[in-house]
Amino acid sequence: MPLRIEDYALIGDCHTAALVGNDGSIDWLCLPRFDSPSMFGALLGDENHGRWLLAPSGQVIETSRSYIADTFTLVTRWVTSTGEAEVTDLMPHGDRRADLVRRVRGIRGSVEFVEELAIRFGYAAAMPWVRQVDEEGGTRALVAVAGPDAVVVRGPRLRPQDRHHEAVFTVNEGETVDLTMTWFPSHRPVPHRMDVATSIAATEEWWSAWAAARAPSPVYNDAVHRSLLVLRALTHEDTGGIVAAATTSLPEEFGGSRNWDYRYVWLRDASLTLHVLLDHGYQTEAEEWRRWLLRAIAGDPGDVQIMYGLAGERRLAEYEVPELPGYEGSSPVRVGNGAYTQYQGDVFGEVMIALARAREAGLVETEFSWPLQRALMAFVENNWRRPDNGIWEIRGPVQHFTHSRVMLWAALDCAIRAVRVHHLHGPVEAWEKLRGEIRDEIEAKGFDVERNTYTQYYGSSGVDASLLQLAQVGYVEADDPRMLGTVAAIEEELLQDGLVLRYRTETGVDGLEGDEHPFLACSFWLVEQYARSGRLDDATRMMDRLLGFANDVGLMSEEYDVGQGRQAGNTPQALTHLTLVRAADAIAAASKGATAPRHG
Repeated sequence: MPLRIEDYALIGDCHTAALVGNDGSIDWLCLPRFDSPSMFGALLGDENHGRWLLAPSGQVIETSRSYIADTFTLVTRWVTSTGEAEVTDLMPHGDRRADLVRRVRGIRGSVEFVEELAIRFGYAAAMPWVRQVDEEGGTRALVAVAGPDAVVVRGPRLRPQDRHHEAVFTVNEGETVDLTMTWFPSHRPVPHRMDVATSIAATEEWWSAWAAARAPSPVYNDAVHRSLLVLRALTHEDTGGIVAAATTSLPEEFGGSRNWDYRYVWLRDASLTLHVLLDHGYQTEAEEWRRWLLRAIAGDPGDVQIMYGLAGERRLAEYEVPELPGYEGSSPVRVGNGAYTQYQGDVFGEVMIALARAREAGLVETEFSWPLQRALMAFVENNWRRPDNGIWEIRGPVQHFTHSRVMLWAALDCAIRAVRVHHLHGPVEAWEKLRGEIRDEIEAKGFDVERNTYTQYYGSSGVDASLLQLAQVGYVEADDPRMLGTVAAIEEELLQDGLVLRYRTETGVDGLEGDEHPFLACSFWLVEQYARSGRLDDATRMMDRLLGFANDVGLMSEEYDVGQGRQAGNTPQALTHLTLVRAADAIAAASKGATAPRHG
């Protein structure tokens, strides 16, 4: 039985990540990439679906955990009746291997530990062939192989026990015991033993150096700092792609079927991430992301997708994994994401806004970056009237979503400023005419004059939390009466237990069964709107409450179940953490009497 979502901490090497429970069990790990098949899948089932447990064998009196400073090196402290010890978990950075380290150090007395290892490759579909091999110095290592995958595990001698391997060992005060695991392609030789101390030191130094580039935030500094680190941890170092989360199929409704794979790069999430990275001094990372974006969307603008694989892969076919029963029975478990085939007009706005922000930050246009943007605008000119699936990837009938239309307006607005302000070349008069035409249509069809609110889609009577972005992208000012009316409607219709729902699922607009919990990113959007429109006290109150939903190491998932007091959805969620940073920046600006930066 997996733990609550907030009971897991993330460790990662900027290629993939693992989730470590506060019980000492690694219940989720995909190697060598975020989107590789899992080898530890207990998160979506139980221990029989793969895990690596390392914990005291006796009664635990006290336990606590934290990251070392600005890193993703996790230290868990265990106190038992016989002594005290700590376990340091990390995935070493920079050695170009897929390694996982678990170092046990005795602090006081002696503590007996139990290690249980169950490897299940291929989303628990492949039981490996396991053998012991002799190594230099008279030691033995365990090698597990199944198809293309293999790992070598070093440390205390593991012995077979039913369908897993087990070891029991004692660590005394001042002693250190190292356990390591290295993934490698099964057709290659077993990798050499690593120098654990050197790997730990080099990893901590790298993370600390990256974090040092950021100036402290005047408000909510710790939460902002950890959120930026999370965004870096979810960024694939080789390609620059930023995954939406480290997991698949953690449910939006416990026991339900709204379970999706988030281990891919959404243009929307990645574009918004670029904003906060630039706002906090990370220009190199922003440049890497822009290169990823230009590679991914290169080609016919009509082929632009809402999401891609880590290296820009286009085919993300969705299928179900029957071997994994799902988190707390939430099935099906899905791999891939069928939404990649959807048309969502708003992504053109997200892309153009991101590239405009990069241009304004001093990133020079490449030989094809502006021509590609002009091609995107040509596509917008010919397709802006199309209905779409909207920002929330509805699987019901397509609609003329107001948010999507506004983002197309924003795409044109960015292109116009590129010509008028940055002196690039383009048919600016035609773009200005179309920008005005889209605005006229939005005001005529996407605004309810009687209720003084923008609506979810043309002809609807309800609202959508995505409308909070209208002020963020500069379509209206945050204190415009129309925006204030929209906020009032969102407060009336979408607040549940004081948090913001994306929309009302009972309307059937998304074509899905079941329900979901408040969406944390939408609540942070409301915080930003409050701060930008003069409601600083409301912004601060909601921000303080939202930060209380983070777990003990500062991680937040996609949604929050207020009734049960627990996180829901995939974790850690990039969109949640980047909107947290935006909300903190808006509060900081409002506290100074300044204007928070907009996205557009």
